[in-house]
Amino acid sequence: MRKNSRHLQAQRFLGHALDCLGHKDEAVDVYQRAAAQSPGDAELLINYGNLLLSLARNAEALPILERVCELRADQSVCWLILSQCCYLIARHEQGFKAAERAAALASTIPEKSAALTQKAIHRRELGQVKEAVQDCLAAIALTPAEPSNHTNRLLFMLADPDADASSLAAAARDYAAVFEPPLKPSWPTFSDHDQGPWKKLRIGFLSPDFRVHSVMYFMEGVLAQLDRRQFEVYAFYLFPRSDYITERVQRHADHFVHLAGLPPKSQAETIRSHQIDILIDLAGHTGHNGLMAMAHKAAPVQATWIGFPGTTGLSAIDYLITDEITDPPGVEPQYTEHLFRLPTRLCVYRPMSRNPLWRYQPIYLVRPTPALENGHITFGSCNNLGKITDTVLATWAEILRRVPGSRILIEGKNLGNPDFAHEYMQRCNRLGLPADRVELVGLSTSNQYLTYHRIDIALDPFPLNGGTTSMDVLWMGVPLVGLEGTSFKSRLTSGILLHLGRPQWLAKTQNVYVDIAVDLASNVHRLNETRMKLRQQLEASVLMREDVFCHYFGEGLRTMWLQWLAQQQHPGNTQEHFDAQLGVMQGYLSSMPREWESPPIRGVGIAPGQRVTIHEAHQRLETLLARAREVPASQVTESGQIENRLWYNVTELAEMVLCAVPHDPVALACLAEVELAHGHTDFAVTYMRYAAQALSQGPSA
Repeated sequence: MRKNSRHLQAQRFLGHALDCLGHKDEAVDVYQRAAAQSPGDAELLINYGNLLLSLARNAEALPILERVCELRADQSVCWLILSQCCYLIARHEQGFKAAERAAALASTIPEKSAALTQKAIHRRELGQVKEAVQDCLAAIALTPAEPSNHTNRLLFMLADPDADASSLAAAARDYAAVFEPPLKPSWPTFSDHDQGPWKKLRIGFLSPDFRVHSVMYFMEGVLAQLDRRQFEVYAFYLFPRSDYITERVQRHADHFVHLAGLPPKSQAETIRSHQIDILIDLAGHTGHNGLMAMAHKAAPVQATWIGFPGTTGLSAIDYLITDEITDPPGVEPQYTEHLFRLPTRLCVYRPMSRNPLWRYQPIYLVRPTPALENGHITFGSCNNLGKITDTVLATWAEILRRVPGSRILIEGKNLGNPDFAHEYMQRCNRLGLPADRVELVGLSTSNQYLTYHRIDIALDPFPLNGGTTSMDVLWMGVPLVGLEGTSFKSRLTSGILLHLGRPQWLAKTQNVYVDIAVDLASNVHRLNETRMKLRQQLEASVLMREDVFCHYFGEGLRTMWLQWLAQQQHPGNTQEHFDAQLGVMQGYLSSMPREWESPPIRGVGIAPGQRVTIHEAHQRLETLLARAREVPASQVTESGQIENRLWYNVTELAEMVLCAVPHDPVALACLAEVELAHGHTDFAVTYMRYAAQALSQGPSA
């Protein structure tokens, strides 16, 4: 390279060497320059594209890999890589066609299996759930030792109406039977692990989703406000790319550890090196999960929570964290884990994960039900289209038939594509939904929450219920009709509506589901009255009370730890062993530190590894605000943008506070001053209204 910077083979070697040494950005630069000089070298472009994919920079990789397929159109692996690239950027039609080309060209078992895998993941997004499951089974038959095939099978089975909890559990046990037995002999005993009953526990959360992802709607409050007197919080990150939400997690957590790219054994060893007491999986059988690391028994106590509505199948995982409504007594045979039922709902919701301050913007306030202006009822669903089966669409058709003049709005991925939307509309028509009463809306993150202003009554899919979407619609004031199910995946809405105190919106049969929707639509003024009160009721319920949830969640973690200690003293599963373990537990509980009985002081992460109390954060805010007030009015931008650094500092810290403690009145009042200084009176008034409400409900710490 020193003699000839354009030497093609040297560029290949240098890029590869930098990649292997972990100098990813430098490798990208080398490949980028080389690709510009040698756009026809397929080998170089393949390496470049693969590197970008490893960094989850799929949009950049797409044109490179499309060029590779032009250059080597007869090679299966090239089409496979293109198909893989298409998934993360939602190019599912293109990805499926590329996978079909790969399958037609495949000559080896690994290539055939990989082509089936790619076909499956794109088919699922295109609504072809049963076909996706069959592709997964075919891939497993070819390469049973590839974990992703099992994970995809389980994930896609969730949306298959013919796959009940028993078949899901059997598939999870199939997965465990392949991967766990060879690892069990090497499981550590943790005999030398610090076994203090009341020590500060190291809690590790293992996830690929500390980023823009639905999991963060339920995790941010826990990361920020778990009692730091009792717990030290570790976030183990499995995804190769970070974003602005990852930065927030780095502030919330006491320790943030990147694990992406490491093999499972190394991931487990890294986790053990941090002496984690309880490791909690947040992904289950979803993409980029850490289940194989947990199969190596990375911590004394391991649990799974919120990422996947079913069992992992692994005996290495001790607990599945749930509640008595989502998992009522009698469902234990559906799980390999012990069910740890919280006395509240299994998780706690926080809206606006992508843009926390938008929570307070006037555009997102609950509006009157649209039927008052439209003159007709609009039912709606904004769920993953894979959850909307033919049975669901036929049920919705019956609702439209019984509510004259009503319409239905369906929002979903790919509905912005005219060809896909046309095919979907034809499917709706075949199942009894008239085209003139159906509105299909393409999914757009910029439109999140705003679509709910157009819906009077939300209809939940079944048997795989909505999760984040169900909470979103309720927070926007939209009543939700749900169907009571028999297992985790079909009881998510049961848990939501019953904890909200709305059992009248939950049906035991499809006929009653229709009746509830029809009844809600029968009185528009009653519907509007319900709508305008619903957000306040939701925020006051345990579904959104982060303080309540963190208290019970913390109690649950301590109980798991004490149970493990008791089992260490009296190992065994007989009644005699259980009685002895119970005695040990009672002894521990009698010595619980009294200071933990008082509520914890809330904290704010202001930088990675730097956490202050809410009182200290308030003092910093007041100091910053005093400095900003000294800025002459002439130096505040006329455009309304926050350009002055002093005002920006106030906004930045206030947002950090609100990400840790929503509705904090001091932070809201500071933001009101920022907006007022910049001429945004409506925003300022809204912030002050929220601040006044927060003050009337009590102190923030």
